[in-house]
Amino acid sequence: MGKYFGTDGFRGEANLNLTADHAYKVGRFLGWYYTQKKRQAGDNTPARIVIGKDTRRSSYMFEYTLVGGLVSSGADAYLLHVTTTPCVAYISRVDSFDCGIMISASHNPYYDNGIKLINSDGEKMDEETIALIESYLDGENDIFGVKGELPFAQRESIGRTVDYIAGRNRYIGYLISLGMYSFRGKKVGLDCANGSSWNVAKAVFDALGAETYVINASPDGTNINRDAGSTHIEGLQALVKEKGLDVGFAYDGDADRCLCVDEKGNVVDGDAILYIYGRYMKERGKLVSNTVVTTVMSNFGLYKAFDELGIGYAKTDVGDKYVYEYMMKNGCRLGGEQSGHIIFSKYASTGDGILTSLKIMEVIMAKKTTLSELAAPFTVYPQVLINVRVKDKPSARNDADVVAATQKVADTLGENGRILMRESGTEPVIRVMVEAPDKEACQSLAQSVVDVILAKGHGA
Repeated sequence: MGKYFGTDGFRGEANLNLTADHAYKVGRFLGWYYTQKKRQAGDNTPARIVIGKDTRRSSYMFEYTLVGGLVSSGADAYLLHVTTTPCVAYISRVDSFDCGIMISASHNPYYDNGIKLINSDGEKMDEETIALIESYLDGENDIFGVKGELPFAQRESIGRTVDYIAGRNRYIGYLISLGMYSFRGKKVGLDCANGSSWNVAKAVFDALGAETYVINASPDGTNINRDAGSTHIEGLQALVKEKGLDVGFAYDGDADRCLCVDEKGNVVDGDAILYIYGRYMKERGKLVSNTVVTTVMSNFGLYKAFDELGIGYAKTDVGDKYVYEYMMKNGCRLGGEQSGHIIFSKYASTGDGILTSLKIMEVIMAKKTTLSELAAPFTVYPQVLINVRVKDKPSARNDADVVAATQKVADTLGENGRILMRESGTEPVIRVMVEAPDKEACQSLAQSVVDVILAKGHGA
């Protein structure tokens, strides 16, 4: 990870550690860099960069300052307005943009925000380009013969801003085209988290014939993710039970993740989604490489279930970026995270919550069964995850006493469980996760490590 950009973009509290000035400078560099790359290739047209945003109040501020930076450097900025991260990725790829920008802090509260960068293939930006941006932010730019401050575009070279809402509509059409079955007769609940999916998800499900019930689709700039969406799924559980729905889907703020609720009101998380769709692909001979890509945070029960089905699996570091990289390198078609980032590489280059819900609906319709029945063979091992806010993540994680406490838990568990401690890629947080056959043991063992972190003064 870089100084500013983590595993999921440049993220921080708006105008505290991610400011309008940061956004302007990111726009300045991207506009100039991609225009110069085209010049180097003999193309004198301006760089084309597409921008989407979520519903946070600060997203407008960052959108306008990014645009100011882009056009002042000679690039043309195309505005998708409020849309999802996977929409930006899709449009970046199919409409041949030089890069895409999504303004979002995903599942974080409204006062946080982020700048996610996407390349022309619809994938997360490469580390080399991010390093160049960070050098410019620190005043150390040296590229294409220019050091320090970048020149401004002048006269007819100044860039334009283009309303590109048609791109969002084309993405909605693409999702609808992936619906292999009519959903007529199915009652579906959608929790849009007062975020990016509020003006996309219902349109897709309505077009496919579902009787759609929607909650948390009235964004006001400050209610994104507030007691809503995939991080607060209890509202959707209540809706499914109250209305007698067949299934429910909850998205996060930028709709790149999805969690499900079955007809009984039970949560079906990312691991269960991987199990259900991995099994479905295996049965149809569609699981290319016979491997599902997971992260180290996936549950033991998922691997046990895959073993019984004869499905192979890989484990990457946490982050859909790493899952996707492994999938591309090894030709895998399905991968994702317990949190609900699911990647169907045949259809998308990033996690896509609405696509995930369509794929789960496909299995329900194809097998003429319920979501609870599809998930029933998957047994979840008890798991406890404790997030600890710390002053400095590496110092806390590498403290000798913390390391010793972690090893003591690992020795106690042996082959009957595991402990995993990792740094959050987006927050000043250490995550301590324990899996064991007994929930109380999980809690006690995880807390024993947390107590040492706090006792050593690492807590923030």
